[in-house]
Amino acid sequence: MHNDKERLLDDYLVTAARIGDRRALDHLVARWSPRFLRHAYRLLGDESMAQDMAQEAWEQILRGLARLEDARAFPAWAYRIVTRRCARAIRQLEKHRNGQKALAADPTPLACDTVDNEPADSAHRADMALVLAALKTLPGPQRAALALFYMEDLSISEIAIVLEIPVGTVKTRLMHGRLKIRDIVKGTGDDQIG
Repeated sequence: MHNDKERLLDDYLVTAARIGDRRALDHLVARWSPRFLRHAYRLLGDESMAQDMAQEAWEQILRGLARLEDARAFPAWAYRIVTRRCARAIRQLEKHRNGQKALAADPTPLACDTVDNEPADSAHRADMALVLAALKTLPGPQRAALALFYMEDLSISEIAIVLEIPVGTVKTRLMHGRLKIRDIVKGTGDDQIG
């Protein structure tokens, strides 16, 4: 969970990086790159493209970091940049595919698509694997909202900024996504019992 100490550390790293502290910048990139890569992968469904978009987003983030006035806004601001890069890639991909949908479900797991600090308990890991598999079946907008809320620990208002949608829409996507995951997980559990 993204606690107060981690937020303070991120605020410090952003502030120090803005004034030219190279070590702080390196640490900031190391802390946030896996999160941005996971987010890009969830939006794109393609590991290689996600890596490219996360890298391009970092280039834009680094160029604009000095202009970021509030260090606390970094997560939402940076996720929005990643989201926009992914949206641009999707639009380009759709043009090349002659109108076919750019987001396709990828049944293979991505190495970085795991939950941080996951306990070693095998039953918990099995449950998490089931939930992550269910998450991948959701429509992109619900998948993105749930992942940002539960896996990246962003607030509802931060998610609204990242996805450029109203707070009420974020709440609706979270609610519908939770219901769908619950139904999928319960359905799987019933199949295993019966």
